Amino acid sequence: MQQAIQLNNVSKEFNDFKAVDGISFEVNEGDIYGFLGPNGSGKSTSLRMIMGLIKPTSGEIKLFGLSLADHRREIMQKVGCIIEKPDFYGYLNAKENLTLCARASGIKYTQGQYNDLFQLVGLAGREHDKVKTYSHGMKQRLGLAQTLIHDPSLIILDEPNTGLDPQGIIDLRNLILTLNKERGKTILLSSHILSEVQEICNAMIVINKGKTVVQGNVADLLSHETLHVTLEINNTPHSINTLHTSIYNQHIIKESDQIFQLMLSKNQIPTLISTLTQQGVEIMRIDYRNQLEEYFLKITNA
Repeated sequence: MQQAIQLNNVSKEFNDFKAVDGISFEVNEGDIYGFLGPNGSGKSTSLRMIMGLIKPTSGEIKLFGLSLADHRREIMQKVGCIIEKPDFYGYLNAKENLTLCARASGIKYTQGQYNDLFQLVGLAGREHDKVKTYSHGMKQRLGLAQTLIHDPSLIILDEPNTGLDPQGIIDLRNLILTLNKERGKTILLSSHILSEVQEICNAMIVINKGKTVVQGNVADLLSHETLHVTLEINNTPHSINTLHTSIYNQHIIKESDQIFQLMLSKNQIPTLISTLTQQGVEIMRIDYRNQLEEYFLKITNA
């Protein structure tokens, strides 16, 4: 499988401070790859090195199989990014801002291409409004539109959810999934909202104090962790009493009517189902997921 990004033992020092200490990872083409770490972990420094904004002290960075040190201009034609918050001319409208970006990149855009782009990022009908009237979420959408102007193969997003309301987070999630699934974009995503990383990323790396803590497939990394189980049973006194008097009562963390939240290991779930059904409890629904937040706090000692 082709690698969109390869870091091999990359380090970055600022005088006597080692911000990044020998990290290595690969992002395959087609991945949505989560890049995680607490504040001060070296994430932003790493992203700036991948973008060629700063040079590593040691190690090698390759994008699309090419050395970033030797082929930066060629590589960057296939990369789009949002590092921190996007900035625009507030007195211009959205289309005028993107027109300037296209001209600066030497790209000739048709009206139809602009229409498609604004439709894709959810700004259709607002492209002629001045950017100073835009909400934070709309500016993030416009930032993604700017990133997509040259149709990059790889998109790098550094904390794109910062400052968004819940609906804005959902909209951005859906847009990232659309770019990946329908447009074939590879995405490297740095975010503090770990539930979003768990929701959309297929692979991830966690770094702390400049070093790799863990990396790999998200599902595999979380497969041995405690699961957050949602159990819905028929709302009868017998069913509820049966659960409360079972060995699983101690694992209940929250309940509302006939819906119970439990923390269980994966191998406890079949036994839970068997125990309840044998005692006449009707299970209406059961689902579970790992909690990336708890895993992250454990491995980073945060």
